[in-house]
Amino acid sequence: MIKISISTPSHEALIPITDKISKTLPELGIKNGLLHIFVLHTTCGLTINENADPSVAIDILNRLDKMTPWKDPDDRHIEGNSAAHLKSSILGSSLLIPVKDGSLVLGTWQGIFLAEFDGPRTRKVILTPITCL
Repeated sequence: MIKISISTPSHEALIPITDKISKTLPELGIKNGLLHIFVLHTTCGLTINENADPSVAIDILNRLDKMTPWKDPDDRHIEGNSAAHLKSSILGSSLLIPVKDGSLVLGTWQGIFLAEFDGPRTRKVILTPITCL
């Protein structure tokens, strides 16, 4: 298990992290199995989505904003970031990715993204290999 840090550039963003995660596989010693990815925060999430067209990330963030606007008169959370908590809950805090022959198994257009909803910040992500015998 290792912990990586990801600095987010803005208040909200989908940050591609596939390459950063792929580079850890030799250190993790996983050839075949699964990689569990877990974010240690409640106002960001993880997702797998298209990595070829950057407008997809913009569309995702725009749709999430429509679903959960930053300011809502019914919000009770004193810090004023309930929308970030809701968006994080929608996406989730973990992923499980197959690994074969020392590489992540992802589709042609798939990439792993950290979704920042209350940045900019430095986020911590735990990578845990689950090897197959």
